[in-house]
Amino acid sequence: MEPAGAPPPGCAPAREAEEPPGSPALPAEEPQGGQPAGAPPGEGAPPPSAAAERDRDRHAAGPQGPSGRAARGRGRRAPGRRGGDEGARAARRPRVTVDSSKAKTSLEALKISLRQLRWREVRMMKDSDPSWKPTFIVKPDGGCQGDGIYLIKDPSDIRLTGSIQSRPAVVQEYICKPLLVDKLKFDIRLYVLLKSLEPLEIYIAKDGLSRFCTEPYQEPTLKNLHQVFMHLTNYSLNIHSGNFIHSDSVNTGSKRTFSSILCRLSSRGADVKKLWSDIISLVIKTIIALTPELKVYYQSDIPAGKPGPTCFQILGFDILLMKNLKPMLLEVNANPSMRIEHEQELSPGVFENVPSPVDEEVKVAVIRDTLRLVDPHKKKRKDIQCQTLEQVSEASEELLDAGRADRLEYEASRSPEAGLPSLCLKQVFPKYAKQFNYLRLVDRVAALFIRFLGVKGTTKLGPTGFRTFIRNCKLSNSNFSMASVDILYIDITRRWNSMGIDHKESGMCLQAFVEAFFCLAQKKYKSLPLHEQVASLIDFCEYHLAALDEKRLVCGRGVVERRSAVVPCQTDGLHLTPAAHAPLLNRTATASKFADYRNHRY
Repeated sequence: MEPAGAPPPGCAPAREAEEPPGSPALPAEEPQGGQPAGAPPGEGAPPPSAAAERDRDRHAAGPQGPSGRAARGRGRRAPGRRGGDEGARAARRPRVTVDSSKAKTSLEALKISLRQLRWREVRMMKDSDPSWKPTFIVKPDGGCQGDGIYLIKDPSDIRLTGSIQSRPAVVQEYICKPLLVDKLKFDIRLYVLLKSLEPLEIYIAKDGLSRFCTEPYQEPTLKNLHQVFMHLTNYSLNIHSGNFIHSDSVNTGSKRTFSSILCRLSSRGADVKKLWSDIISLVIKTIIALTPELKVYYQSDIPAGKPGPTCFQILGFDILLMKNLKPMLLEVNANPSMRIEHEQELSPGVFENVPSPVDEEVKVAVIRDTLRLVDPHKKKRKDIQCQTLEQVSEASEELLDAGRADRLEYEASRSPEAGLPSLCLKQVFPKYAKQFNYLRLVDRVAALFIRFLGVKGTTKLGPTGFRTFIRNCKLSNSNFSMASVDILYIDITRRWNSMGIDHKESGMCLQAFVEAFFCLAQKKYKSLPLHEQVASLIDFCEYHLAALDEKRLVCGRGVVERRSAVVPCQTDGLHLTPAAHAPLLNRTATASKFADYRNHRY
């Protein structure tokens, strides 16, 4: 959208308000006049009005001189004062700019509509100019350290050394307008601790690494696509550049701390707090998208019923900042490098490992504080501390009589973390759970999927398990028979298995189950938006499964009570005491909720 007060077509552009620092520049617009670009013959713009002709003459000639006086004279002969005022108000009205590059069959209708509304059209991607075509970055799947990454302009230029199944690749649109520091492109490596899946716990390191390219950045063209030191920020690539700078300072060199970049941005007036907030939101949303599949694999490897979290993961988030300081996720590394030294060439062919102060400052803190958070004895120490408050109090009184050195030595022995710096890892979830719980629908669907897997160690749902899910959740009826259930299972499972690479295990994968669940939600709640359809079906399934669990629990209690009531009393036989049956748990609390579901039918 253009700034307020933009002039109508044909007028010289008014001076625009200055953009905030770091705002990306919009592409230059084509001169407008006559028939719009791309308009078919016979559909040109209507002839300009007399007022528009007068405006064009006045701006072209300038405010002074005879032509200017003539223009003013002609202006006084305008038909009526009211029409002139309306034209002036229309000239001051903000103009709207519409990007028509994504329009397909509606392009011609859109062009006519824009002309009638007197809105401006711009084509962001021009087929006649290759520089306006998007650039793509190709990353081989399973690669690391920048190996095999390259840039292309045409998708047909993807290099395939075999079938896509044998060597898959990730193709992303290349971000052409990144934030630059010292005219160099850089990215950010932030370390994220996934402490637990159930319950979900996420921590973000307060500092990270900024990895710089070693050649001044230019937007990608056909001539510079091959210049990896300009476009790729991978440390393992740029270290081989002659311009790579090893520095002992965290503020200079080709690898710096992220906090040094934040200080620099803050000194220029950037809103660093908002930037951190956007990064935290990006990390939480990404983890929420990953957790459903992670839980499926977790349950197949970790024994059920084991108390507490039994594993954790340190993830490396690679983030690129746009000119407007918007963070863009590049990729997530499941096995980020924690190396704290680098190779330095002493003589041709002779290398030596040299400590890297920047890496050591960031990575040691992440590993140390991760171990502090997952310390298995931490909870035990808290319990022991609560149980021995009186003993600690007595010991403190005795220490009052001892020397200060003895007291400090005692406190250090009692507190293993005494003397350590504060945690560099900040908890962001469940701290901000209320803001993001609406995104965890698929996570709840995955819990249903895991419940009906049946065989321990499997990651795919068989047809029997899927039918049991339908039956237990009471999703079949006269309009949706079990035969329809089998057809749905076969169709979706076959399609997903044909797209997958791993064919070691047959059955329905999590993604296929999610698709089937969405289909069921659309069938059952046709009048609701998709998000509400899925949420309603999840509540419906969880209600029936909770009722089924309660019924089984009550039946189990009844059997136990009846068995315990059979006691030997007299020599002439046994005495049986009637068992007291407890009502279903939370049944009154869920009765009103279930009434809402009775109105929904297939």
